[in-house]
Amino acid sequence: MNQMLRQPLTDSDIRRRTQIFTILDEIGEDLDLTETQFDRARQSYGAVGDWLSGSTDPLLVSVLVYLHGSSALGTAVKPIGRREFDVDLICFCAGISSGISPATLKAAVGNRLKEHATYVRLLEEKKRCWRLNYAGDFHLDLSPTIANPACINRGELVPDRALKEWHPTNPRAYKTLFDERAALRPTFVGKFIAMQRDEATVEPFPVREAVKGILRRIVQLLKRHRDVFYENNTQDVAPISVIITTLAMQSYAYCVRKHVFQDEMDLLVETIRMMPHFIDRPILDGRRGYAILNETTDGENFADNWNKDERRAPAFYAWHARALSDFEALRDAVGQDRLSLNMERSFGSGVTARVLGNRVNAVSDGRKLGLLSVAPLIGLTTSKVAASTIVPTNTFFGDR
Repeated sequence: MNQMLRQPLTDSDIRRRTQIFTILDEIGEDLDLTETQFDRARQSYGAVGDWLSGSTDPLLVSVLVYLHGSSALGTAVKPIGRREFDVDLICFCAGISSGISPATLKAAVGNRLKEHATYVRLLEEKKRCWRLNYAGDFHLDLSPTIANPACINRGELVPDRALKEWHPTNPRAYKTLFDERAALRPTFVGKFIAMQRDEATVEPFPVREAVKGILRRIVQLLKRHRDVFYENNTQDVAPISVIITTLAMQSYAYCVRKHVFQDEMDLLVETIRMMPHFIDRPILDGRRGYAILNETTDGENFADNWNKDERRAPAFYAWHARALSDFEALRDAVGQDRLSLNMERSFGSGVTARVLGNRVNAVSDGRKLGLLSVAPLIGLTTSKVAASTIVPTNTFFGDR
């Protein structure tokens, strides 16, 4: 493995950058579905699956409803301007040949949903799926699929937007591949050297683990950055989530396997920097096009719309350039005010204020309870660490 050639980090740099990544992790957590929302969505799609599989329609005698997309991958983010999450479901109809028209199968799914007293009130027809609107919380988008006999990887076929043709897809294998890459563990030489200099082994205050893992957080943060970047853009050209996810997981896997990094911020920035290198430029219809392929099945190009709409590729590169610049600025930010401004620009003022406000409150509570201390390389912490110094209670306002 190659070590990235960077200026060696000082102890102060290590502490500052670890604090920054911890804050970014908390921003990702704030943007995620709550456990309650996820449990409600899981119960809802389980009930939908039971209802569909109970149909007497021969097209629906063997139905499997499963979660796919960002909710399945653990990369969902709260939409800007509304509370509802998008929860994507597949309605896999086994035993149905590709000779059936997409419109016919979609209609069969919709007719069954309309037979349910509750679902008929929640139901909304979309171009190639059915939506169940659970107001104020989430909505379920249900897309019908059938088996793809040409795919040796248990792939499926999904309707196109015109409901005229079947297109290859493979959500289950895609999730498996994403999970495998998310499980790759990077090597951080900077942290190893720092730990040799000091016995402290806890994370900066507040002490917590990045449960999602680095790749999932990177994807969440990039998707939120995209949403903020395009918030006031009236053109529908923002990079779709599957493109961001696919390029990020390919880049992350490459970086982790090829390089040793100083810390998480180093890996995050390099993963973003390398993303465009995984965009193919094949010759299509006599001209150079774009391809971001689904590695788990043949024939699915996530960048297909880039070849139909000349605005989309430049829109991606414009966003990517800003994202790289903004995350470099976050990595190098010195001082709370500069960090706060950079985070507001990247993720919005609401989530930034919530996360930074929670940290201020946690530090204040720790100080009042006499649990707050300062440790070498670590900074503020509530854990007992060798060579740490207790932070005294703030008495400026008469507190005892």
